[in-house]
Amino acid sequence: MKTAGPAGKRGTRYRPRALRAGRGPGSGSAPAGARQTIRRLKSELAAAQLRIEELSAVAERDFLLDIFNRRGFARELHRSIAFIKRYDATGALVVLDVDRLKPINDTFGHAAGDEVLKAVARVLSEEVRSSDVIGRLGGDEFGVLMWHLSETDARVKAASLEAAIDKLSFTFGDQTVRAGASAGVALLDKRVNPVRALEEADRAMYIRKAQRRHESRV
Repeated sequence: MKTAGPAGKRGTRYRPRALRAGRGPGSGSAPAGARQTIRRLKSELAAAQLRIEELSAVAERDFLLDIFNRRGFARELHRSIAFIKRYDATGALVVLDVDRLKPINDTFGHAAGDEVLKAVARVLSEEVRSSDVIGRLGGDEFGVLMWHLSETDARVKAASLEAAIDKLSFTFGDQTVRAGASAGVALLDKRVNPVRALEEADRAMYIRKAQRRHESRV
């Protein structure tokens, strides 16, 4: 026996219009307005993530010298030591302190000191390989990360960096001055950690600085 549906037609069961059109719950499609909102939110999220990456990169660069600052250099040092431990590689950390920067700042002003720092950063960039890492650790102190060096090679390279910086001369007003730099070396192997490496290179740098002062008096 055929029955009458809600519409009053015999033999035909009533189906809601949304279900007949395939737009009911579970159909897998969203209203056009919702799709536009989703696309907009995805675009805004991608832009925000890009901005975060840009700000993070800026936060790790020295604004004056356009090299890594201490934060960025420390991240690279952690990464390098992790690589060394994993692949049993070798490397060296060189810490350099610019000599006589404070007297230059005091006598000729901080613009003169900035000129010295820029020249030192330029020399370091020219003297190391593109795979090496340069950073400003703060004030008048620089760091250089170098790969695949023996202890002898690392110390020879540190001495050559000193010599290259020692050749720099600057004219401020009617005076010509020299800066120079003292370098300390710490070898990087699978037994070292970032804090210990920086401390070791720092100690070696201060010992070298004292030696250079003594040499200049002789």
